[in-house]
Amino acid sequence: MRRQYTLVNGQLKEGADGPFRVDVYISPDPAERQELVNVLGMDEHDVASALDTEEVARAEVEGDRLFVVWKRPRHASIAQAITFEISSIGLLLDRDRLVVIQSDEAPLFEDRKLRPYRSLNELFLRQLAGSVHHFLGHLRAIKQVSREAEVRLSRSMENKILLQMFALSESLVYYIDALEANAGVLARLHNLAPKLGFSPEETELLDDVSIDNRQCQRQSEIYASVLSGLMDARGNIINNNMNVLLKNLTIINVVFLPLTLIASIGGMSEYSMMTQGMPWAISYSLFTLAMVVLGVLTWMLLNRRIERRKPESLPPPPSHR
Repeated sequence: MRRQYTLVNGQLKEGADGPFRVDVYISPDPAERQELVNVLGMDEHDVASALDTEEVARAEVEGDRLFVVWKRPRHASIAQAITFEISSIGLLLDRDRLVVIQSDEAPLFEDRKLRPYRSLNELFLRQLAGSVHHFLGHLRAIKQVSREAEVRLSRSMENKILLQMFALSESLVYYIDALEANAGVLARLHNLAPKLGFSPEETELLDDVSIDNRQCQRQSEIYASVLSGLMDARGNIINNNMNVLLKNLTIINVVFLPLTLIASIGGMSEYSMMTQGMPWAISYSLFTLAMVVLGVLTWMLLNRRIERRKPESLPPPPSHR
């Protein structure tokens, strides 16, 4: 599918009539691919690279034309766990045309109503900046999902939450790789700025994009390090929760073992013979009361033994005046 825009007086308007054109190809069909190759003079390999999610980000210059494969985040997908994925986008910048090739319906030109574009170069650079801000938004979402998983993990024993943590950690690894590749593209664009005819304002915008991308990359590395370092601790929390549950079940089982024995004895005819001079309501009421008292005493005895085996709490640190 192809969408056409025109840059007129700093604003993007739909249509193909204008001095500066912007063509957006979304998941192009074979006919549109042939148009990119035959009409716009693109290489078939470049068209395939723009649609390949595994392609490494790069920047190539041929004459006055600049072709960039750029990595950007996809919308989060929810299957068994929330995952954040990476996709590629191709940008062909010519003197009077900007061609965008992408594999899915991703938001483009989101800031066109906020401030005008002064040139195609600025439009190109602001698309790179928009993808970096998209990365930052996803990192905030990853941090929020991680916090929610931590709260649920402290009182749960399900593997589903732990698998969610592994999915977030894997997503961050892909994010770090994509941001590092984008950093290489930005460094090359900075070196090619005079050849591409970037103005001082556009070069300054390129520097801002590089700084934001570097900060985003650093933030991704910190989040990945925190998730990786705490993964074993969170697994131990699940094991500890399971041990506490097994301990409580064992205590209940130990309490009811002697009660089961006494109940089985009381259910035989010998107990009726032993209490035949006493009304059955009183005899069995006393029997039930004895079982309750025995169960409570057993429970208190086990809890006391468990408390004695716990390590003594450390003394408070001395106060410094």
